[in-house]
Amino acid sequence: MNYSMIAYIIGWLLNIEAAFMILPCITGLIYRESSVKAFLITMGVCLLIGLPLTRKKPENKTFFTRDGFITVALCWIIMSIMGGLPFLFSGVITNPVDALFETVSGFTTTGASILTEVETVPKSILFWRSFTHWIGGMGVIVFLLTLLPMSGGSHMSLMKAESPGPSVSRLVPKVKSTAKILYLIYLGMSIVELILLLAGGMPLFDSLTTMFGTAGTGGFGIKNDSMAGYSTYLQVVVTVFMILFGVNFNVYFLILMKKPLQALKSTELRAYLGIIGAAILIIAFNITHLFGSFFTALQQSAFQVASIITTTGYATTDFNLWPECSRTILVMLMFVGACAGSTGGGIKVSRFVILLKTVNKELKQYLHPKSIKKIKMDGKMVEHEVVRSTNVFIISYLLIFSFSILALSPDELDLITNFTAVAATFNNIGPGLELVGPSSNFSGFSDWSTLVLTFDMLAGRLEIFPLLLLFRKDTWQKF
Repeated sequence: MNYSMIAYIIGWLLNIEAAFMILPCITGLIYRESSVKAFLITMGVCLLIGLPLTRKKPENKTFFTRDGFITVALCWIIMSIMGGLPFLFSGVITNPVDALFETVSGFTTTGASILTEVETVPKSILFWRSFTHWIGGMGVIVFLLTLLPMSGGSHMSLMKAESPGPSVSRLVPKVKSTAKILYLIYLGMSIVELILLLAGGMPLFDSLTTMFGTAGTGGFGIKNDSMAGYSTYLQVVVTVFMILFGVNFNVYFLILMKKPLQALKSTELRAYLGIIGAAILIIAFNITHLFGSFFTALQQSAFQVASIITTTGYATTDFNLWPECSRTILVMLMFVGACAGSTGGGIKVSRFVILLKTVNKELKQYLHPKSIKKIKMDGKMVEHEVVRSTNVFIISYLLIFSFSILALSPDELDLITNFTAVAATFNNIGPGLELVGPSSNFSGFSDWSTLVLTFDMLAGRLEIFPLLLLFRKDTWQKF
């Protein structure tokens, strides 16, 4: 274990987090809020720890898979703890467990909240709360990869640990260049959405926070009704960009490289868009009687489907009141999630495609025992390692999901609330059903349950294994 390099990266993480807090400080100064002090104190704490850790570059800059996974898990935990300090120091949240939950929800782009009246919260805190979505969307470690000089398998080990999906590949030969390309695409799309929101008459502050939530597929709202109070135009813009940010960023890279046909042939992309299209139409027909117009129902259905499958979590209506068919589809979409290599959460469309192909292969094997079948995606063989890791991921996912629901049971809340609360946090979505529906929040859980759901959010964002490795004794042994 390369402890010196791990400490060095954590130090840089804290320094960068302190730099990120300059923006909410500026926001606080503009609105003349006392909460600026909370950010200044937090920045001081971050720099007090971070600067000494980055003072001297480690001689050995190389580390591999185990080191990468541990580094990413520790970075996200420390980043969340420090990110929660402004909530405590400003007095917006007084319970440390709740402050941690709110911050983890932000960085993991979940959007679940314990705040009951967000419109009374200082603008600087609301800005930071939404900005954590944008920071966590592409991943702060991916951002660090564009800055830190490293060698060996270090870059790829870190990227594999933080990037969502069954497999992670380079867009270009150098991983550092890949990280820069990803962030440029991310930044470019964010700016385009911001311009379109401003063009629709949305105030600058609202546009920035909404863009942060959409780009990171997070969903923290700055209004008590989330997105319901905005115009249809603004809701449509957000709908489109939620879907776009749920697409694998490799697709955008191929388009930039003038290979649009290759990009559109992606099996995962077609499955993703197909699921969205089918879900929108079924739900629209199912809820038309609630809105009186099919086109209004279609627009509302499109927004909620996009919000749930991309795990953004914005809401324009209380879908908890929709018919059972529509609610069931939305719960199913919670598990499907967005594409691998996107800012969205969930199990990922590509994993479901691989699982379906695996089942099909097994059925054919029963009919033709002597035949040799290989799983293919986009005309390429899917490596056995990818299939194996997908199966292990699903098993681990189901075990954690089941134990999490059991862990919430002492609170004596109803099963639908507990089930969808775990689904909403583990899949990094935000709202669930019943007591954690879009018109409610997560403030009704005990500290123990809040910690369980906080773990679920981190496990979901880091795709389970980096976080689980922290609890293994042999992880910390020298080999």
